Amino acid sequence: MQDVPQNRPTPVDLQTHRPHSARVYDYIMGGKDNFAADRETASKVLTNWPGLRTSMLANRACMHRMARYLADAGVQQFVDIGTGIPSSPNLHEVVQESAPEARIVYVDNDLIVLTHARALLAGTPEGRIAYIQADMRSPEALLGDPTLHEVIDLTRPVALTVIAMLQFVEDAQGLVEALIAPLPAGSYLAVTIPTADLAPESEQLAREYTSSGIPMYLRTRAEVERLFTGLDLLDPGVVPMPRWRPAPGDRPLPDTATNMYAAVGRKP
Repeated sequence: MQDVPQNRPTPVDLQTHRPHSARVYDYIMGGKDNFAADRETASKVLTNWPGLRTSMLANRACMHRMARYLADAGVQQFVDIGTGIPSSPNLHEVVQESAPEARIVYVDNDLIVLTHARALLAGTPEGRIAYIQADMRSPEALLGDPTLHEVIDLTRPVALTVIAMLQFVEDAQGLVEALIAPLPAGSYLAVTIPTADLAPESEQLAREYTSSGIPMYLRTRAEVERLFTGLDLLDPGVVPMPRWRPAPGDRPLPDTATNMYAAVGRKP
């Protein structure tokens, strides 16, 4: 029997026959890194709520404002849960514009996402960017990853950004508590999360995602506020995304044009 060469890469099942949230998002936002299963799911959810793309664009704009605020507040370490397929400007570009020496760890469980991230996301010479393949539903694996500890100093404040991801976790409260626990005082949690409070169409949206194999859980405002238990919730609190610290001169969308809350809290 002939030996198998040791340097031959191990085949990886990318499961392109199943929709993935990052690739569905990519298709809706006009990207090309998606497959038939992703496009089918996206078409169904867009049929039920054509305004979903508007909400996704508002989510991205909110992420930019959050990242800029945290960098301006002096945070130089970021852990981004659910990286998604790169679309400039990405989180590290916004952060390193204010803090070139900032360190960012991107986390995702999709190999296609991470392949694109490694190829396309380049930071400043002064800073550092790293990528971890991990499932956010297993926080112990993420927190124990050597790359995280190599790049992030957990004795100094960290910004944990969980942007449009907690809807895919049944126990969002438990996950947030597990991820925040090892972070030192002065760290931040930044969240955007879907709700049916603002756009009733979100109920059908969640059903379509779930029936396609991507379970989605919507949260009320009270449930989002509980995610920040033990943290100091920053003004303006839990609000529709366009109302989270809009830039001067911005004309925010009506609350009903999006289906997501946004909030940032600081660990005392």
